[in-house]
Amino acid sequence: MDIQFTMRSICILVLVLLFSGSSSIGDSTYVYTRPEVVNIGALFSFRSMIGKVGKIAVEAAVEDVNSDPSILGGTKLKLSLHDTNYSGFLGIIESLRFMETKTMAIIGPQNSVTAHVISHIANELQVPLLSFSATDPTLSSLQFPFFIRTSQNDLYQMAAVAQIVEYYQWREVIAIFVDDDHGRNGIAALGDQLNEKRCKISLKVPLKPDASRDEVTDALVKVALTESRILVVHTYETTGMVVLNVAQYLGMTGPGYVWLATNWLSLLLDTNSPLPSASMENIQGLVALRLYTPDSALKRNFVSRWTNLTNGKSSSGPLGLSTYGLYAYDTVWMLAHAINSFLNEGGNLSFSKLSKLTGTDVGTLNLNSMSIFNGGKTLLDKILEVNFTGITGSVEFTPDRDLIHPAFEVINIIGTGERRIGYWSNYSGLSIVPPETLYSKPPNLTSSNQKLYDVVWPGQATRKPRGWAFPNSGRHLRIGVPRRVSYQEFVSQVEGTDMFTGYCVDVFTAAINVLPYAVPYKLFPFGDGLTNPSETELIRLITTGVFDGAIGDIAIITNRTRMADFTQPYIESGLVVVAPVKKLNSSAWAFLRPFTPKMWCVTAASFLVIGAVVWILEHRINDDFRGPPKKQVITTLWFSFSTLFFSHRENTVSALGRLVLIIWLFVVLIINSSYTASLTSILTVQQLSSPVKGIETLISNNDPIGYQQGSFARNYLIEELGIHESRLVPLISAEHYVKALNDGPTNNGVAAIIDERAYVELFLSTRCEYSIVGQEFTKNGWGFAFPRDSPLAVDMSTAILKLSENGDLQRIHDKWLMKSACTSQASKFEVDRLQLNSFWGLFVICGLACLLALSIYLFQTVRQYSEHYTEELGSSEQTSRSASLHRFLSFADEKEEVFKSQSKRRRMQEASVRSVNEENSTGSSRKFGHGYADGIDA
Repeated sequence: MDIQFTMRSICILVLVLLFSGSSSIGDSTYVYTRPEVVNIGALFSFRSMIGKVGKIAVEAAVEDVNSDPSILGGTKLKLSLHDTNYSGFLGIIESLRFMETKTMAIIGPQNSVTAHVISHIANELQVPLLSFSATDPTLSSLQFPFFIRTSQNDLYQMAAVAQIVEYYQWREVIAIFVDDDHGRNGIAALGDQLNEKRCKISLKVPLKPDASRDEVTDALVKVALTESRILVVHTYETTGMVVLNVAQYLGMTGPGYVWLATNWLSLLLDTNSPLPSASMENIQGLVALRLYTPDSALKRNFVSRWTNLTNGKSSSGPLGLSTYGLYAYDTVWMLAHAINSFLNEGGNLSFSKLSKLTGTDVGTLNLNSMSIFNGGKTLLDKILEVNFTGITGSVEFTPDRDLIHPAFEVINIIGTGERRIGYWSNYSGLSIVPPETLYSKPPNLTSSNQKLYDVVWPGQATRKPRGWAFPNSGRHLRIGVPRRVSYQEFVSQVEGTDMFTGYCVDVFTAAINVLPYAVPYKLFPFGDGLTNPSETELIRLITTGVFDGAIGDIAIITNRTRMADFTQPYIESGLVVVAPVKKLNSSAWAFLRPFTPKMWCVTAASFLVIGAVVWILEHRINDDFRGPPKKQVITTLWFSFSTLFFSHRENTVSALGRLVLIIWLFVVLIINSSYTASLTSILTVQQLSSPVKGIETLISNNDPIGYQQGSFARNYLIEELGIHESRLVPLISAEHYVKALNDGPTNNGVAAIIDERAYVELFLSTRCEYSIVGQEFTKNGWGFAFPRDSPLAVDMSTAILKLSENGDLQRIHDKWLMKSACTSQASKFEVDRLQLNSFWGLFVICGLACLLALSIYLFQTVRQYSEHYTEELGSSEQTSRSASLHRFLSFADEKEEVFKSQSKRRRMQEASVRSVNEENSTGSSRKFGHGYADGIDA
C-alpha cells in the first residue's frame, strides 16, 4: 500500500514537472487533477471585537464549506489564522509569511491602516485580499486591484450621515475622528457628501488612535466653545466610548446637542450587549448606524447557531454576533465559490519566484522564499463575478467593485436598549420600511419621500434640536452698524456713547427679543461720521471676520448676497426718481386735456365716417336721409354728432344701418365714460407737473442726476442702465438734496435724484415742492446680514415675520417714520391723458363693421342694378364707361320704391308684349291653315 502511494506521488510529481515547461520534452501530455487542499489565510487581531467575531465566523464558514462536497467538488479549504495583535507591522510580517506557504487568497486585514500597506504586497504577489472590515473609501481598485472589500464602503455610510443631517435641516457639523487612514478618509468622504447637500463640516477634531482621557478632554473643551451642536463621531469602539464619557462629564450630552455615531457604536452594542449602566448613560439619545442585512432563513439559522459556536471561545462573557461576523461568514463562501469556478476552468495553481528580487541582496530577510501566485488575476476575476445569496443577502459586485444594495439601519439609543427609527439605502434614501421592499419600485430620493420615526434626543428631548448655540466662551457677537450722516431716523449713534437708536436698531432689538434663546451681542460703529459709509464694504468685513453681522439700512442686492446671508426684508425700498414739481391750475381749455390731440382727431373723424356710412345705408330707403344735397349734409352731420348724447331723432330702417349704429353707440358709451372720469379727476384733484417723467427721461437726456453718497444706486445706474459716471452727483444730506434740485441742471444742480423709496418718503414728508415721478424701477428691501450659512439669519427671518404678523413692525415704523406735513394732501402727479392706444380696439371693431355693412350693401345694389338694366348691360360694349358709371350712380341715388315700381311696370309690359305676340302667332297659324285647306279643295 505504501509502495503504491509512493509511486502515485512520483507520477504526479513527474507530470507537474513536465507541465511546468520543460523544453526538452515537447510531446508530453499533462492531465489536470483537482487539488485536494487549497491554502487560504486570515489576518485578524484576535483580541479585538471584530477579530473575535470574525475568527469564529470564518472558522465556521470554512467548516461548512468543507462539509459540503458540492461546493468545491471534493477540494478542501485549509485555513491559516495569524494574529496581528493590533499591530500594522505584525500584519505586514504575517502577510509575508503567507507567501511562503503558497496561499491562494487572504481574508483580511482587519483595519484600513494595515490594508493600505498589505495591498501593496498583494499587488506584487498577485494574491487577492478580501477584507470584511477595512471600509476606507480610498482603498480603490485603481491603486489596489487585488484588494476586495466584502462589506459596505464607508462612502455609503457617510452618505447616510449626510442625508440625516439634511433631513433635519442642519447645516454644519463637527467631526470627531481617529487620526488614521480609516478616520481621515471617512471624514473626507463625509465632507464631500455634505457639500453636495449645501452643508459643511465646521470643525474637524482628530484624535490619536490611542488618545488618553486628558487628550480627549482638551479636544472636547474646544468643541464646547464652538457654535455647532451636531457632532459626528467616527472612531473605534474604545476611543468612541472615551469621547462620550468625557462629553457626559463636560455636560455635552444634554438638551441641544446631537450625537451621530457611525457603525462603531452598533458593533459595540451587538458584540458586548448589555453594556454597563454607566456606559448606557453616556450614550442616551445618540443616533447611530448599523450595517443592514435583510432577514432570511439562512441568517436566522446562523444566528441560532451562534451561541453554540461561541461557547468557551470568550473568557469575558457571552460574545454577540455583529454584522461584521455575517460579512466574514459570507466572505469565506464568496471565496469558495470563486475557487470552485477557478478550479473548474483548470486554473493555474502554480507559484513562481518574484522576478524583482533577482540579483537583489535581501540579506537574512528570507524574501527569496516568497513567490507570485500565477493564477491570481484569474482568481480575482472569479471573485468579482460571484453571484449568490448568503446570510447578508444577495452577494454581487458592482462595476465599481462595491457590494450591491448598500444599506444601513438608523437606530436611537433609549433607556437600556435601542430603537430602530428607519433605514437608509443609496436606492431610496431614508425610509421607515426595509430597503428590499423598495427595490421593486422606481427610486425616489426627493425630500418629501424621506422619512424617519421620531427620535428621543440627548436630555430626553423630543423636539428636534436646532443644531447650534452660542458658545460658552463669553464672547459677544460683533454687529457692525453704519454711522449715518443723513436720515438718522433709520440709524444713528447716541453722541458720546456706544449706543445706537433708530428704526433699524429697534427692529433688530425687537427681533432678538422674539428669539427663543438669548443672543449675546454688541454693536460697533462703522464709518467716520463725516460721510455715509459704504454698506457693501460693511458686508465685506463680515466675510473677513471683522464683524459677525451687520444691521442698519442695508439694501439686499445681488453682489451683497454673494458675500453674506440676509434675513427676510423688514421694509420694502426700491429705487425711485425724485424731481421738482409744479401745480397745474385749471384753465378755460381744461375740457380738452382728457384726450391727446391724436385721440381728438380720430374721434372726430369717426363721427363723420359713421354719419357717412349710415347715410349710404339709409339713403335709398329712408326719407329722413333724402332730399336736397344741403339738407342731406346737415342731416348726416346732425345725426353723427347727436349720437354722442344718444339724442339722434332719425330712425334707421335697414338692418345693416342698425348693426353699424349699435356698435357705434357702444364705442361712444366707452369714450364718453372715460372722458367724464378723466375730466372729473382733472378738475377735482390738484395736479402736479414735472419735465421729468421717470427714469426713461433721465436715460434719454444728458442732465445731471443726484444720488445718495454710499448708496448702491451709483453702481446700478452705471452698470445696469448705462448712465455715464460724469452725470452722477453724490449728495450727502437732505439739505444737499434741496439745494441741488432747486439749482437745477443749468446752475450746477441736478434734474432729479435717484434714491431708495424709504429715504425718499421721509424726505418728501416735509417737502411738498418735490415728488416721486414715474414708477419704482427696482424691487428690493432692507435686511440684516450675517455670515454665509449662519443659522441666526434663518431664525431672525422667522422673528421678523412674527413682528410683521403681530403688528409690532408697523408700530416701530410709525414711531420713527410717520410724518404728517404732506402725506395727507390730496395732490396727484399729472394725470396721463387718454391715449389712442387705449381705444384702438374699439375703433377697429367699429371700422370692420362699417366695411362689412358697405360690402353687403354694394353687393345688393349691384345685383339690383344688373337685374334692372339687363338689356343695357347686353349692349354695354357700345356704351362709354362714364355713361355706365353715371347710370349706376343715378340708380343708386334713386329711391328703392321707385326702382321696385318701375320693375313691376316693366314686368307687366313684358308680359303684355309676350301675350300679344302669342296671339299674333296663333292668328297667323290659323290663317295659314285655312289657305292650305282651300288649295287642296280646289
